[in-house]
Amino acid sequence: MIVLLLAILGLVFGSFVNALVWRLHEQEKIADGRVLKSKRARLRELSMWRGRSMCPHCHHQLAAKDLVPVVSWLWLHGKCRYCHHKIEDSPAIELVTALLFAISYLFWPAGLHGLGLMQFYFFLAFLVGFVALAVYDLRWFLLPDRIVFPLIGLAVVELLATLIFFHGGWAALGLAVWGVAIASGLFLVLYQVSRGEWIGGGDVKLGIVLGILIGGPIRSLLLLFIASLLGTLVSLPLLITAKANKKTLIPFGPFLLTAAVIIELFGSHFVDWLNHFPG
Repeated sequence: MIVLLLAILGLVFGSFVNALVWRLHEQEKIADGRVLKSKRARLRELSMWRGRSMCPHCHHQLAAKDLVPVVSWLWLHGKCRYCHHKIEDSPAIELVTALLFAISYLFWPAGLHGLGLMQFYFFLAFLVGFVALAVYDLRWFLLPDRIVFPLIGLAVVELLATLIFFHGGWAALGLAVWGVAIASGLFLVLYQVSRGEWIGGGDVKLGIVLGILIGGPIRSLLLLFIASLLGTLVSLPLLITAKANKKTLIPFGPFLLTAAVIIELFGSHFVDWLNHFPG
């Protein structure tokens, strides 16, 4: 029953991610001066808190029956009820978020009480932000500050809550410092040396979030290793089949975020294996 409830909650937040990503990108277009309509009125329409749900093509306000995650998309055959344009928001995002919520509960490494329960709630919030960042980066090759900075704030709040309310908090602070120094610090060096050609500034800021969340030198190095491995496994087939070349842009953010989820849920198993590795 808990898994089912979390899956439903994940569907709802996946729908939120679809709306958030589209609205943020439209707001950025206005900020860049590429939209001629009245900025103030358009920004009001695009507000996550004041704007109504709408079709991105005809801008018709959507009814509640149009907003049921996955079900509405299937019922409408992936097209807007009013203008019949293809719905750009993919139900796959809703399904992936639901799956992540359920898997996180099933494989949560800490107990669901005390510190472990608090960390689990925080992790669900991180997952929503991670999915939003991954989708944005895949579509537009950017990790927007308007998502990354709130995640940094959320990571700091979790760290402070651990320090204040739970024993061993100072150890958590030390691990967080190590994590940020390795994850974000390494990216900063690469960014400065390459002048932004090898890695983007968004990855440097994302490294702060992941460094605090993952914590510790071993787990942070594992994060970078797994992210690089995933990137290689995706890039090599594209290069071999000539679907990509050395100049093709492949966003690194989704690989980092995927690796962070893997480490958070299964990192202790990797660390135990490394500690008992022969030799």
